[in-house]
Amino acid sequence: VRDVAASQSRGSRGDGKSHQQWKEKILWILAEIQAPLSLLLLRLCNWALLKLLNRLFLSVQLHQGQLEMVLRAARTPNVPLVFLSTHKSPLDGLLLSFLLFSQGLGVPRVTVGDQVCSPRLRALLARLGGIFLPSRMEQTPSDQDEGLSGAVLATYTEEVLRSRQPLLIFLEEPLVTLRLSSPARQWLAMVYRAVRDGAVPDALLVPVGIAYDVVP
Repeated sequence: VRDVAASQSRGSRGDGKSHQQWKEKILWILAEIQAPLSLLLLRLCNWALLKLLNRLFLSVQLHQGQLEMVLRAARTPNVPLVFLSTHKSPLDGLLLSFLLFSQGLGVPRVTVGDQVCSPRLRALLARLGGIFLPSRMEQTPSDQDEGLSGAVLATYTEEVLRSRQPLLIFLEEPLVTLRLSSPARQWLAMVYRAVRDGAVPDALLVPVGIAYDVVP
C-alpha cells in the first residue's frame, strides 16, 4: 500500500510540474502576441504623431463617405469589427490607429507583419496596440510547438472578437502590392475559425485605407 501511495504521490507531483510548465509556455506565447495597452504611451504617441504629421504633410484629409461607412458599421450591435487595409507605408498602422481612436472607435489591435523590429520597438508597438504572431509560428516550429502556438493564437483572437475590440489586419507588407502576405492569411484564418466554431456569431469586415500624394 505504501509503495502504491508513494507512486501516486510521485505521479501527482509530476502532473503538477507538467501543468506548471504548460502554463508557463502558454503565458510566454501570449506575451509574444500582445501586451497590455499603456494609456500614457498612447497619449504621448498621439501628441508626437500630430507633431510629425504637421512636419511631413501639408494636410490630412478624411474621406467623409468612408468615415460614415465605418461609423455606421460600428453601430451594428453585438458584432466585432475587423478592419482590412492595404499597407503602403510603415506609418499606416499608427495613422489608422490614431484616426479610428479619434473617432471614438477605441484603440484597435493592429497586426504587425514580417517587418524586422528590434526588441525595444516591438515592446513599444505592443503597448500601443500592436499584435504579433508567435515566433514559433514565424520560424520553422516543431509540430508540438506549432500546435500550442496555434491554439493560443486562436483563443486570443476569439477573445479579441468576443470582447469587441476592433482588429486591424494589413493584407500586404509595405511596398508589396497585389499579394496577400503570410501573416495576413494567418490572422484572417483565425477570424474565420472563430466565426466557424461559434466563438462569435459573426464578424463585420470593413475596408479602410490611406492614400498618399507622396508615400513617406
